[in-house]
Amino acid sequence: MAAAGRVARIVIDSALPQLDHFFDYRVPDELADSAVPGVRVKVPLRSAGRIAEGYLVELAADDDAFEGTLSPIEAVVSPVPVLTPEVWALARRVADRSAGTANDILRLAVPGRQVRVEKGWLAQREAAAGAEPAHPSISEPPVRGYGDRVLEDAVAKGERLALQVIPRLAQLPSGEWVGEWAVTLATLATGCWARGESAIVAVPDYRDLDQLAAALAAIAPAEAVVRADASQSNPDRYRAFLAALSGSRIVIGNRSVVYAPASKLGMVAVWDDSDPLHAEPLSPYVNTRDAALVRQELQGGALIFAGHTRSVEAQRLVDIGWMRDLGPERAVLPKVVLTANQTAAESAARAARIPSTAWQAARAALTGDKGVPRGPVLIQVGRPGYAPVLACASCGQAARCNRCEGPLGQSRAGAVPACGWCGALATDWKCEHCEHTRFRMVTVGAGRTAEELGRAFPGVRVIVSDGDHPVQTVGDAAAIVVATRGAEPIAAGGYRAILLLDGERMLARENLRVAEDCLRWWSNAAALAAPGAPTVLVGVSGALGRAFATGRFADFARAELAGRRELRFPPAVRLASITGAADVVEEAVSAVDPTLLIDVLGPAPHGDGLVRSILRFDYARGTEVAAAVRAATVRNATRRRRAPAGKTGFRPAPTLRVRFDDPDIL
Repeated sequence: MAAAGRVARIVIDSALPQLDHFFDYRVPDELADSAVPGVRVKVPLRSAGRIAEGYLVELAADDDAFEGTLSPIEAVVSPVPVLTPEVWALARRVADRSAGTANDILRLAVPGRQVRVEKGWLAQREAAAGAEPAHPSISEPPVRGYGDRVLEDAVAKGERLALQVIPRLAQLPSGEWVGEWAVTLATLATGCWARGESAIVAVPDYRDLDQLAAALAAIAPAEAVVRADASQSNPDRYRAFLAALSGSRIVIGNRSVVYAPASKLGMVAVWDDSDPLHAEPLSPYVNTRDAALVRQELQGGALIFAGHTRSVEAQRLVDIGWMRDLGPERAVLPKVVLTANQTAAESAARAARIPSTAWQAARAALTGDKGVPRGPVLIQVGRPGYAPVLACASCGQAARCNRCEGPLGQSRAGAVPACGWCGALATDWKCEHCEHTRFRMVTVGAGRTAEELGRAFPGVRVIVSDGDHPVQTVGDAAAIVVATRGAEPIAAGGYRAILLLDGERMLARENLRVAEDCLRWWSNAAALAAPGAPTVLVGVSGALGRAFATGRFADFARAELAGRRELRFPPAVRLASITGAADVVEEAVSAVDPTLLIDVLGPAPHGDGLVRSILRFDYARGTEVAAAVRAATVRNATRRRRAPAGKTGFRPAPTLRVRFDDPDIL
């Protein structure tokens, strides 16, 4: 049926919550051929000649119930249907689940238009019109370590899997080393593509993305893989988006890749789903894991949450039967040594905060003693920098900046301490408590650790890897690699010893997820060891140390979940935080039927004169709670605000902010 005269349902590109619904426009005769679902359009907005951009979501027959005259679409911006029905359904469902707007999701899903890139893509598509789509036939590669076609068959059946991957390195035909997890997910994704299906794989950061891309390059044709990277330029990002729109592809990227326009979806995989980088910092703050769950429910296909450890959220889904627990055919565990309450006999080891057992393991690997092959040694530390935190040498009170009260730290040996907030040098610092003028180090960073180890092992190369000095790979020569958590390079053939320092300091962080995070940091580092090489955990014992040493990550996650149930914290229940002015928050909370909630915490002060209330509710009530909170958000956004005295025409912006499943609360 021709589009002329039909009603076009348009979603306006606006962040205003009151505009988050369909607007009906008439399709004029001259746009009948180009006005198809999914294209970008321009439409008039009510008065003053305003023109807005949006997406044509669907076409409907002329609505006889409406007696007025519909305004016509102003223009079709581009003939490319960039908004697929699957992505629109996902955006709408995810936004409703989080009391947000669909447009906030669409900004993540559909990149900005790049005219030159789009014209080139249209020309290629026109040149290939009528030709048989090329899809090279490749043999589906086998997955190693999980039994004969166990994983492949599970993916082909569209199962939902909580997958514990094999913690080791693998060498590609090119000679490059990557994590075994990357080879496993790349193999499964290639199998989907070989069957004519698409696959989406989301990873936390660029290091993981580079490993996955290298693993795919070894087994999949280059045209099958689309990389959607946040670091790409706008043209490259749009080019990748159009490639994903062109047919079945393997789409890899960071958290927003879960919204890629993949057709015939065969698999959605999320690597390391408990990594905080999967938490979207933009409204409506949807975690990659939650978006993947919704997408798999809408489109089908397999769903995989893979990791060296098990997140508490994934364990909950296993416990309720929503996902299946799957691990390697044979347990592969790193050689873990616990050294809690052990001290060092060597002065150099004491200076570097390394107990005797760890010191001996590092020395054997660096010197080749006791028959240990020489090679690099990884030292994981908790903080970057040289001395991130300083204190008064006399009374021990934390050293604060005299200008802004920020924390003082030291960037290198002999450097003047500086404020971590304003950058001011503490040349005239004096303790507010005792008026002493000298400092002492409270925490030691990667730089100080590298300096001490360099003195202890003269002639051995020392490499520092952190956020300011990223290093992705090192060779197999003897070297000391000091890295902050998450920034560990991959060593050719694996590290000959791994020392995990600052465990007690990491666990001292005030967060409900701290044990889960530490287990993930340590396990990801231990997976970089060479076969049989020791991984020494310093200063940690108890249930957490035993779980790390024995690889009983599912049991640990199950125990964590039981504790969350007792406290009524996520993921046992859902939370929604409502932040704003006191009267606005009170009104929003009262708009939710109390029978839908477990309880309400707060309001409590939240800085800048604002308060925050926290709603706790069961998963079954999530849709109703989100609808009530969203209605309150719309009412608050449309309320007329009186301009302050002397500011004619000024209307203060709404202060209400809603966040479901807020990770900052934990």
